Amino acid sequence: MEKSNQLSEEQIIQDLLPQKFGRRGMIWTAILILFCLVGAYAYYRQLRYGLVVTHMRDYVSWGIYISNFVFFVAISLVGSLITAIFRLAKVPWRTPLTRISEMIAISAITFAALIIIVDMGRPERLLNLFTHGRIQSPILWDVIVISTYFCISLFLLYVTLIPDIKIMMNVKDKITKPFHKIYRWLASFWKDQSDQEKIRDRIITILCITIIPVAFCIHTVTSWLFATTYRPGWDSTNFGAYFVSGAFLVGAGGVVVAMYAFRRAYKLERYITDMHFDKMGRMLVLLSLLYLYFNVNEYLIPAFKMKKSEASHLTQLFSGEYAPMFWFAILVGMIIPIFVLLFKKGRKPLPMFIVGIMVVVGAWFKRYLIVTPTLLHPLLPMQEVPESYHIYFPSWEEWSISLGSLAGALLIITILARYFPVISIFKTLEDEKEKSA
Repeated sequence: MEKSNQLSEEQIIQDLLPQKFGRRGMIWTAILILFCLVGAYAYYRQLRYGLVVTHMRDYVSWGIYISNFVFFVAISLVGSLITAIFRLAKVPWRTPLTRISEMIAISAITFAALIIIVDMGRPERLLNLFTHGRIQSPILWDVIVISTYFCISLFLLYVTLIPDIKIMMNVKDKITKPFHKIYRWLASFWKDQSDQEKIRDRIITILCITIIPVAFCIHTVTSWLFATTYRPGWDSTNFGAYFVSGAFLVGAGGVVVAMYAFRRAYKLERYITDMHFDKMGRMLVLLSLLYLYFNVNEYLIPAFKMKKSEASHLTQLFSGEYAPMFWFAILVGMIIPIFVLLFKKGRKPLPMFIVGIMVVVGAWFKRYLIVTPTLLHPLLPMQEVPESYHIYFPSWEEWSISLGSLAGALLIITILARYFPVISIFKTLEDEKEKSA
């Protein structure tokens, strides 16, 4: 970590301890809760009146909910990218980013699971998946890998937090009283002994090795939910790699946004430095180029063959009804970030923050485009159905629930940042000792 001056242990602890919400923090939390309440009310209406309150019909049976599901699954992969891959590769500048990425992964995978339940007209039927599930179904695979990824991510976050919790227990005067019991319950067994530290390091290494294939599986299986159907736009052997590369891109973009937000809110300029933004900018260029390659591959081959079943789908994306959204997602989500980040000034904190938002927003629209246009081009033509079946635009209930789910994910990150350090105190102290040795 690049810092101009050596920092004392007391200074590091003081800087990285969880901070009370100020006025802006309270307003931010209140806004998130308000969005969650509006989303909860919309879901109540959906439960009471059924899926008829949505604009999904016989043809578009997957809408904005499944788009959100794919988006949340994608952004959750950042936990494996930053924490696991960086740790195993011994990337020296990873410390200020790992905790942030772990918090994002937990919040995103939580709402990926919840949004699937929301998408069900009869949520109680989820039990049938466990009582009558068939291993031949990719949906069952999805449930298994999502549950496994959530458990590993949560355990990884907890194990890395243990020494920090112990440090916070030792500075009781700086921690709000109600939190003492929580911290004691979570880490009273930690004695900071060398044997414990060796066991903890071994556990973290095992979890990091385990989470990488699980992370690849979770998005590959999600892609198979689409690719195992014989639909134009989904009938592709490229979907697994296409989804995984896009997931790493949006996950990295999400981390950049969170880095900037926490750096500004908690005054962490000495820990999340310009160097970290520069390194993440270089990574975003690589991931953008990789994802752009898979996009070219995904659309060029069907366009070259131009089978009748694919023609109307591709025409609608490239020059039809969905063309503005499609080119917005490509340009804003990939091409413009590449050109901005190629220049050193573009990898400064503020431009990186803007680019991160562009990547995340572009990624969401890309997921929406994967789901909706394909469903509007069934293999059999639509005949003798109402006009509303030929188009899809989410109802206010769908928008409210979707925005509420996004607010809920941000609320989890906010609460975790209030209770626990967003940068590991223990690892930062270790890095400082190594630097001064």
